[in-house]
Amino acid sequence: MYKKILVAVDGSVQSEQALDKAIQLAKLHGASLAIAHVVDIRNFYTQDYTPQSLYDETEKKAKQMLQEYKAKADDEGVKDVETLLSSGNPRNQLTGKLLAENDVDLLVTGSTGRNAFERMLIGSVAEACVRHASCDVVTVRSALT
Repeated sequence: MYKKILVAVDGSVQSEQALDKAIQLAKLHGASLAIAHVVDIRNFYTQDYTPQSLYDETEKKAKQMLQEYKAKADDEGVKDVETLLSSGNPRNQLTGKLLAENDVDLLVTGSTGRNAFERMLIGSVAEACVRHASCDVVTVRSALT
């Protein structure tokens, strides 16, 4: 049985499907659920400059998305739901810091996300999670892929 499930979300349809699966699994196992989003700060850097207003707006939207997803999990009967917002490289944050700091024993991701071009060049976040996570990983296949 799983005790703590972390689901990675990015606002895509695929990550919403991963959230649905994570909710089902949390209810089945009586597990707590952490809904995580990583603001990919690599998108903000230009010659050692980060436009703070752009980052702040992105963070605000991410917090709103996480609260909507938390409300959905609460409404569907998950007993213990939290949100996690981090920044950095999603591959590193999800397979390292977020798993370690939150005692996660199951990571749920969508098979694809918002950045198809980057996935072609260096691999998907889901692939990195399967290869490097210290816990079990469920990758949710989308009907769209």
